Amino acid sequence: MRRYNPFYFIGEALKSLKRNGVMTFASIAVLMSCLIVVGGFFLLVYNIDVNLENFGVMNKIEVFSEFDATPGEIQQLEKDIRALDNVADVIHMTKEERLAAIKETYQAYEDITDEENPLSDSFEVTYSDNSKVPDLVHQLKSLEGVRKINNRYDLAKKIENFKHTIMMIFIWFLAILFIVSLFIIVNTIKLALSSRKREIEIMRYVGASKWFITLPFVIEGVLIGAVSGVISFFIVKAVYSVVTKQMADVLQMLIVVDFKSIGTPLLFAFLGIGIMTGIIGSFISITKHLNT
Repeated sequence: MRRYNPFYFIGEALKSLKRNGVMTFASIAVLMSCLIVVGGFFLLVYNIDVNLENFGVMNKIEVFSEFDATPGEIQQLEKDIRALDNVADVIHMTKEERLAAIKETYQAYEDITDEENPLSDSFEVTYSDNSKVPDLVHQLKSLEGVRKINNRYDLAKKIENFKHTIMMIFIWFLAILFIVSLFIIVNTIKLALSSRKREIEIMRYVGASKWFITLPFVIEGVLIGAVSGVISFFIVKAVYSVVTKQMADVLQMLIVVDFKSIGTPLLFAFLGIGIMTGIIGSFISITKHLNT
C-alpha cells in the first residue's frame, strides 16, 4: 500500500529530476525562455490595445470650420455632418471653448483675448464603420464651410499593422520555442526512463498498471512546467517594472498598464502553458517507451 501513497510518486519524480540534473536544468531554461517571450509579446500587444482604445484613434475625425463662418453657417454645417452616413456622434466646440482649453494646457497662450482668437469652430466626428472611413472623409471635405480635416485613421491603421506584425512574430516564436521545449522535455524524460529501465521492466513483468509506471514521469513533467512558469512570471514582472520606469519620460503620452491588474491571469497562464507542455512531453516519451 505504501507504493500507492501520493508522496511516493512525487518522491520518485524529484529523485529523477535530481538524477538528470543537467537535462532538467535545460528543460526549465528552454521552457522559461518560451514563456518569457510569450509574456513579453503579450504585454506589448495588450498595452497597444489599451492605448488605441484610450486615444480613440479608430473612430474619430476632427473637422474645422472656416474662420469667418457665421453662427448660422456653423449650425448648418453641424446638421450636414450629422446627416452623413456612418456618423455616430458629433461634438461641437466653439472657437472660444477651444481657446479656453488651450489656455488651460499652455500658459504661453494666456494673454490671447477672444478678439485675437486665431482658432475656428471644430466638430469631433465619431464613426462606427472603419471600412467606410475613406467615403466619410470625402463627404466631409465636400461640405460647404469645411476648412480642414484631421483624420487619424491612417495612424490607427499603422498601429494596427504594427500590432499584427508583432502578433505574427509572437506566434512564430511561440511555435518554435514550444517545439524546442517539447524536444528537451521529451529527452529529459527519456533519460529518466533509461535510468529506470530495469525497474520498469520488472514492474511490467509483475503486472503493474501503466498509470502506476507512468505517473511519476507525468509528475516530473508537471514539476518542470510549474517551476518554469513561476520563475518566468517573476522575471517578466521584474523586467516590465524596470523597462516602464526607465522609459517613464518617453511614455508620458502613453498609458502603461499596471502589472498588478494583469499579474494574476498572467501567472495562471504561465503555469497552464508550462504544465501542459510538461505533461505533453512526458506522455510522448512514456507512450513511445511503453509501446516498445
